Amino acid sequence: MKSLKILFFAVIFIFAFQQCGTELKPNTEETQTKKTETPKIADFALVIHGGAGTILKKNMTDEQEKAYREKLNEALSVGEKILKEGGSSMDAVTQTIMVMENSPLFNAGKGAVFTNEGINEMDASFMEGKTMNAGAVGGLTVIKNPILAARAVMEKSEHVLLTGNGAETFAKEQGIEVVDTKYFYTDRRWKSLERAKKTEKVELSESEDEAEEKKHGTVGCVALDKEGNLAAGTSTGGMTNKKYNRFGDVPIIGAGTYANNNTCAVSCTGHGEYFIRWAVAHDISAMIEYKGVDLETAGKAVINEKLVKVGGSGGAICVDKYGNISMPFNSEGMYRGFVKADGTRKVSIFK
Repeated sequence: MKSLKILFFAVIFIFAFQQCGTELKPNTEETQTKKTETPKIADFALVIHGGAGTILKKNMTDEQEKAYREKLNEALSVGEKILKEGGSSMDAVTQTIMVMENSPLFNAGKGAVFTNEGINEMDASFMEGKTMNAGAVGGLTVIKNPILAARAVMEKSEHVLLTGNGAETFAKEQGIEVVDTKYFYTDRRWKSLERAKKTEKVELSESEDEAEEKKHGTVGCVALDKEGNLAAGTSTGGMTNKKYNRFGDVPIIGAGTYANNNTCAVSCTGHGEYFIRWAVAHDISAMIEYKGVDLETAGKAVINEKLVKVGGSGGAICVDKYGNISMPFNSEGMYRGFVKADGTRKVSIFK
């Protein structure tokens, strides 16, 4: 009899527990549905940067600011047209960066800074997110548009990184335009080298100088196209007065450039050594992939927290697989801009 009583109460308890669980179940399923809702994917998005550093309003004339804003807008328009017409993110990134490489305003291509030996050594990298193929070049001296060489390495070779004479030979074989070294000469960059030599210092193009605020830097672009493919590219002239064929983060995939269709595309600018050590571009992507955070959170955590703690200055531009954008930087300013499929466009310089 005692056993029957125990069994009876056990049945009653189980029944009551199941009823309670049933009452809670609808809310639980509703919550799970909300969590798994797929965010709306933008038609396309494009983001650019032209360097980060000590960029202050008080040190820039109205004419200089106007010139930068016009060139940044020109670059955005080139990429926007390609994406709007259904072109690939790779083509948009390539053509957008070429606009900035062809301008003396930025430390890339035409505006590249001089090394200690008085020459221009340029680096570039390219990565696409669909297959995660990548290409990079370093130490170019006669290739007009280094970004074309980086993309050629990605698409037409079995390698990822080519440097020096070998990289230039490869670029020439691909029919990429070669120019005389005089093409890269600008008085502004030469004077910067002379000042740097007097102090025997290596200078970031984004740093501040007594005679002239150096606000010209690495250029980059990231894009999402209508097919949902991401791409990233970066191009630079490196550091003023650099020696020993130094490379920064730009030609190092995962440091200055990264793209993965499952997460985001990133292009960085700043003190390259820090971006290499902390694999900044990849770290932003990894935070999204492994921690499940959003793009804005990932970018700020890496640029405004991790790098700041170790003294690394600079910034990054990012676009995720949904078309969300982020442009974090920890310096006084960063030349930056973006355009979206809905027509939203913005160009900024100062903090």
